[in-house]
Amino acid sequence: MIEFLRSPRRVLIIVHDLVVTALAVLVTLYIRFADGQNGGLTVRYPWLVAILPGYIVYAGIVYWYFNLYIGKWRFASLQDLSNIVRAVTVLAVSLLVLDYILLYPTLFGTYFFGKVTIALYWLLQIFFLGGPRISYRLFKHSRAQRKVKHSNAVPTLLIGHAAETDVLIRAVESGAVKNVLPVGILSPSPADQGSAVRRVAVRGRPGDLEKTVAALAAQDIRVGRVVLAPSALAPELHPETILMQARRLGLATSRMPSLGVGEEALHLAPVNVEDLLLRPSVKIDYGRLENFIQGKTVVVTGGGGSIGAEICERVVNFRAGRLLVIENSEPALHAVLEQLAAKSSTTAVEGRIADIRDRDRMFRLMAEFKPNLVFHAAALKHVPLLERDWDEGIKTNVFGSVNVADAAVNAGADAMVMISTDKAIDPVSMLGATKRLAEMYCQALDAAGNAGRRNGGAPPMRMIAVRFGNVLASNGSVVPKFKAQIEAGGPVTVTHPDMVRYFMTIREACDLVITAASHALGPARSDTSVYVLNMGQPIKIVDLAERMIRLSGLEPGRDVDIVFTGIRPGERLNEILFAAEEGSSEIGIEGVVAAKPVCPSVAAVQAWIARLERDLEAGERAAIYGVLREAVPNFAVGAQPAAKQ
Repeated sequence: MIEFLRSPRRVLIIVHDLVVTALAVLVTLYIRFADGQNGGLTVRYPWLVAILPGYIVYAGIVYWYFNLYIGKWRFASLQDLSNIVRAVTVLAVSLLVLDYILLYPTLFGTYFFGKVTIALYWLLQIFFLGGPRISYRLFKHSRAQRKVKHSNAVPTLLIGHAAETDVLIRAVESGAVKNVLPVGILSPSPADQGSAVRRVAVRGRPGDLEKTVAALAAQDIRVGRVVLAPSALAPELHPETILMQARRLGLATSRMPSLGVGEEALHLAPVNVEDLLLRPSVKIDYGRLENFIQGKTVVVTGGGGSIGAEICERVVNFRAGRLLVIENSEPALHAVLEQLAAKSSTTAVEGRIADIRDRDRMFRLMAEFKPNLVFHAAALKHVPLLERDWDEGIKTNVFGSVNVADAAVNAGADAMVMISTDKAIDPVSMLGATKRLAEMYCQALDAAGNAGRRNGGAPPMRMIAVRFGNVLASNGSVVPKFKAQIEAGGPVTVTHPDMVRYFMTIREACDLVITAASHALGPARSDTSVYVLNMGQPIKIVDLAERMIRLSGLEPGRDVDIVFTGIRPGERLNEILFAAEEGSSEIGIEGVVAAKPVCPSVAAVQAWIARLERDLEAGERAAIYGVLREAVPNFAVGAQPAAKQ
């Protein structure tokens, strides 16, 4: 309470409310009894002097209970008015009790107020409390509007459903978003047409952009910017066409965020290709993920990579107790630690330079940190490079993953999530084969632990894998490559016109990782150990290239050429998400599909890994290929590692 009263503005609000309460009582009595009826004011004055001070104190307590002192007047809302009505209703009922139970039969001998007087008081008191608040808000709003109009704010068209644009318009009015002057809304909803949001008119549909800009120019309003709400990025609205038109008109383009646990506060950001999936983005229950992560001790390997860094950020946002970032690149580790340090969080973040190939180092770090969860994102992942340097892929993707898994088991972790790839099913590349073998090792450990649980043992550590499609804008993805080629004037190089891939955003990928862990450790603790995001239909790479060219305000084939260069070693035209023997099933979490794989025993997988290690040390290339073909289901016959140089 003392801290509450230290604010001078809050004290002024309290004084105002108590003064107008006394004023409302006096004005009500004057209106009702100034003509001398029912004894008039003269008879009531001595009683009023005795009653009013106590009533004002009582009113102050009621106002405090209904939170009238918390809200700022410049943001007075319907909720604030509702609180006023409820508080005044309590006061009116209290007067009724006072009048009919105490004053009339016992003290005053007649009704001091009466029902009509109390009803009049109820109306006046609401007006005296709510009127100044609404007036102050309108004054501040008008002042903010004048300030925006006379500043250097850029006339801006908002594209999206009217309800979404209301958030940005309010932010502009409050000063939270600057240099934006909303002058119109283009909504895809028929119900929005002809309406307005906070006096900003809906001027048409998204396809009317050019016509609307021209119409406003005729009114001497020079539109300089377009802001897309989340609904405007829906695939069916063809946002790339909107952006192409905007850029040809010379308009700057921005997007509003989808506000949620995983998003930052309201801000305008550039529109990126990862915002423009050719399917709706998967919605994730962030409350579930936050409850799962909060307070836990977490290790992330490969934490300096694009996926690993995003997982680290998610873990901090969800308020983990401790986070250990393991990364073998010093610059990458430094960058992610600086990024995490800039966030206001209670999570204790540490970083270690370490290579997952160093088994002893992994065991020491895990034993020292004692994690609840391990997210294993460290890997070598570029298909053409691993076709050439296949031995390095085996060392990192197979032996490194085994080291991390064994160290996690030894440290008593609750779960380890290994990040795999859709290329691991019926693989034709060394990336796919090494990832599949690492998957099999984790699955074998998981199956053995679940068997022990069914036989009456303690809940086992879960070893699960998540299979990613291509992650838009991650390090080494086609998006940065295409961007650079477009900026250079082309051509944009695509391997094959029929090449298709499953795509997901970095946000979706990291949400999948944490969602998989939360399900695997859920109450049911099912035997599911492979999780995949429902990524819809695969996308043609050439369609992605054309879309990115249009996002740049250019026309494919006219401004920038697309050239087909041929399939590279280790690539195939399409990818598979589940092996034939795995099948797939829904797990009750929207957008996530899972499978219970059939895998060999731990002893069998360990035997293959031991043979790989011996043959790799001896440089027996053919023998290594033979082990992989024997171990990995449907590893393409004839896909031998290239000779080392």
